Amino acid sequence: MSSFEPGGEAASIVSVTDRVKPVELGMNVTAVHYLGDRAVFVGTEESVAFVDPEGVMTKVEVVGGGILSAVSDGSRIVIGSDDGKVVAVDGKGAVTALATDPKRRWIDNVAVHTDGSVAWSVGKTAFVRSPKGEEKSLEVPSTVGGLAFAPKGLRLAIAHYNGATLWFPNMAGTPEFLAWAGSHLAVSFSPDNKFLVTAMHEPALHGWRLADGKHMRMTGYPSRVRSMAWGAGGRFLATSGADMVIMWPFVGKDGPMGKEPAMLAPLQAKVTAVACHPKQDILAAGYEDGTVLMVRMHDGAEILVRRNGTPPVVALAWNAGGTWLAFSDEAGGAGLLKV
Repeated sequence: MSSFEPGGEAASIVSVTDRVKPVELGMNVTAVHYLGDRAVFVGTEESVAFVDPEGVMTKVEVVGGGILSAVSDGSRIVIGSDDGKVVAVDGKGAVTALATDPKRRWIDNVAVHTDGSVAWSVGKTAFVRSPKGEEKSLEVPSTVGGLAFAPKGLRLAIAHYNGATLWFPNMAGTPEFLAWAGSHLAVSFSPDNKFLVTAMHEPALHGWRLADGKHMRMTGYPSRVRSMAWGAGGRFLATSGADMVIMWPFVGKDGPMGKEPAMLAPLQAKVTAVACHPKQDILAAGYEDGTVLMVRMHDGAEILVRRNGTPPVVALAWNAGGTWLAFSDEAGGAGLLKV
């Protein structure tokens, strides 16, 4: 396996760095999403930057304050801000206000459903707004750490301290509580709707098999997991948090229980962001030293997309067809690659 020396370059590794179209965004970045074939880089303050395949950039002011959360369904990006607003921006750059917190409290988390529903959280309360504008809310035991809609049915997972709550906003029944001690942050359903996984404040993941609530403990990380992505078909969950990409297998009814993860693309720097190709067993990984690699999952073969020597990579995204990859470091040094 190839490795990097501090300040040096990779040896014996295919490089496509000369094919990358560099983009200087001029703003700090927290995320990137694709709307069609335009990459949309989400800034930390007020604006997003649309960048087309030729590298032409257009900035759009979406909120009046800091951007705290952003998520996309492929047709729009939903954003939560520290001035209490939830807005959506579409592929043409049109901004639509979805909700405003009456007390202008921070919108810590957002989520979108395939039916057009939107969820957001303020403190201990999660809200869901239907496409018709109907709004419902649920208070959980502690501050919401993360939100995610299930891939099937209108079910919202709410991560918080000591577990996660599963809520059907359109049903009158009591929400289901999945308990596990500790602070639960980012949350994600597996694409087959069989598992729920949270990234914890400690350096670990926790999961539940939804059929029976059986626990899945995924540990061994040297630092907190801040990025995770499901591989095509949901057979693997790729994660940051170590000096290599940790890939947990989710094949069969037991998921990763009793199985060892695959460990790909080791470097002398921690992985900070991961993004899985939408159709093939390929992933992109960004590192704290600015390196970006593409990695083939079955044999670990690597392609160098960006050399080290920049601020940490914080954002990676593929377009829907998997033909373009966008990335950015936290300072706004970005690039586009046609794959």
